[in-house]
Amino acid sequence: MQIEIYCFTAKERSISAELMAICDSFSSLLWDVEYYECGCFEVYIAANAKNVEIFRTGRIIGRNDDKEHFGIIESVQIDTDAENGDYLTISGRFLTSLLSRRIIYPSFSAGNTFENIVRTVLSDNAISADIRTIPGLSMGTVSGDCWQSRTRLQVSYDNLMEWLYTICETIGGSVNIRMEGNALKCDLLQGTDRSILQNDNPHIVFSDSYNNLLSFSYAEDISVQKNFAYIFGCGEGASRKRATYFSGTEPSYLDRCEVYVDKRDLSQEEDVSDAEYTELLRESGAENITAPKTASESTIAAFSTQYQYNKDYFVGDYVTVKHKRFGLIQSKIQLVGMIESFDQNGRSLTPTFKI
Repeated sequence: MQIEIYCFTAKERSISAELMAICDSFSSLLWDVEYYECGCFEVYIAANAKNVEIFRTGRIIGRNDDKEHFGIIESVQIDTDAENGDYLTISGRFLTSLLSRRIIYPSFSAGNTFENIVRTVLSDNAISADIRTIPGLSMGTVSGDCWQSRTRLQVSYDNLMEWLYTICETIGGSVNIRMEGNALKCDLLQGTDRSILQNDNPHIVFSDSYNNLLSFSYAEDISVQKNFAYIFGCGEGASRKRATYFSGTEPSYLDRCEVYVDKRDLSQEEDVSDAEYTELLRESGAENITAPKTASESTIAAFSTQYQYNKDYFVGDYVTVKHKRFGLIQSKIQLVGMIESFDQNGRSLTPTFKI
């Protein structure tokens, strides 16, 4: 595997990406792909005049075996050590972080599919936005039924990237910006169910019985759970607009964990009916529902003959994890992150799962 370093030149609405160097002499590489947040990377390499010249902030890092993820060098640190030698630490986030440079301005309010809402917001704030345009950016592919569900949203001045990942977590989708020649393509994605609870796709099962689950940790915390929301909108006193939200069957008694959501800043536009405004309040309530906190991390076999990462399964997919020794089985759990690590010991994979 080799690292590719590109010089990224912006010319108003277009970009030019020139391959500057190919490197395979790094001491270590961390490549962290995430589903509900922007991924990141870190390169550790010997410091010399050539590498200091190549690895500059603002340049783009890619891999010759991964054409979906590219990173922006955001930090370069030089450390000198008479005993261990001089080293560079280069780090940054993937290209989706470009969206964090914009806010949603002015306010946006509309009812449509999530795909069309995202298309409009991106166009108004990053694609066709005069001097606010991110050069070279356009919509790429859209895959997954989650993006076709409908909603009504109102948003003002939120950070564009953070808002988009909030949408992703709400509907179970993800976003990724990749480099395609001299263009930046923004893809909207949805993971695939590869768990044992379905029969449309080959099953992906990680288990100590199969020798592909090398280590495993799991934790659950119910103290943060909120499953019933009271949402209060515009107005004062008894005339204040209000709604409630819960998912599925209304929780009751000891299973009910309530939360108050203050949305007095959510105005009701003239073209928004009472029913549509109530739905806006309910959407805000949904964003404040908190499931029991679970954390599941593992180390899986990087060179398994059963399944290959980024070929048989991908970040965002639903898989099955079994731990025979403890009698634990997670029949359908989402792979929400994967850290690939390359160093003197070879390649390792550290996944993060979310129920």
